[in-house]
Amino acid sequence: GLVQETPRMFASGQGWLDELQARYPNIITPDLMQNWIGVASREISQLGQRALTLSLASLGNIMSLIIYLVLVPILVFFMLKDSKVLVGFMLSLLPQKRTLLSRIWREMDNQIANYIRGKFIEIIIVGTVTFIIFTLLGVPYTALLAVLVGFSVLVPYIGAAVATLPVAAVAGFHFGFSEEFMYVLVAYGVIQALDGNVLAPILFSETNNIHPVSIIVAVLFFGGIWGFWGVFFAIPLATLLKALVYAWPRSIQGRDQSIVLQGRGPQDEVLQATGPRE
Repeated sequence: GLVQETPRMFASGQGWLDELQARYPNIITPDLMQNWIGVASREISQLGQRALTLSLASLGNIMSLIIYLVLVPILVFFMLKDSKVLVGFMLSLLPQKRTLLSRIWREMDNQIANYIRGKFIEIIIVGTVTFIIFTLLGVPYTALLAVLVGFSVLVPYIGAAVATLPVAAVAGFHFGFSEEFMYVLVAYGVIQALDGNVLAPILFSETNNIHPVSIIVAVLFFGGIWGFWGVFFAIPLATLLKALVYAWPRSIQGRDQSIVLQGRGPQDEVLQATGPRE
């Protein structure tokens, strides 16, 4: 439906330009209008050429994709079936004394599991609320926009900014610059604000307590290294680094200082670990 509606949207956009020219003839001249239309036409044609080139270049990967679609489920089946054997074999390759590694493994296992679970719940809640509100406001393609807004929470900050463009475009083409258009943008802003300031802290406060600066730096850093997948896995990778930092052994002086800050002395810690003397 959206593809079939696209020509009407472009015609509506051209009508807006004509209306702007009629209102401000001294500012928006016919030559300027032609330049805008020409630039838009060139960009659209180049985008179509890039899409066609990409589709032709990807024909060679169809066989590999089919192989992966067959082999990966089989691989997952045997990994689940013989998980204890495989994990035991991997542990046999590690040193016997692996206190630090075991601590990091347990923390990462707990945090990544809770992160995936929390993100799944967040996607369902944000997508459902978006679908209900957009339906009440009369926005077209509510299911498509709700899915897009729901999956935008996978990438913090950047996802919300990217999802704003299609929401504003669909609402603008449907309602024009009217009160309904502003209502849609305000509702979308409220949804994103409640998600970032209420829902996400509730879901991740106990497990992934990472500062927003760390999240943004992780998104920029890993995205610059691995592109889309770096952005997608930025928070799990930041969680791994956090687990490494907190699990890394501290010096005796730093440990004693942390004990003093907690109101205990080094002797109290020894007694608590070994028990009182008889």
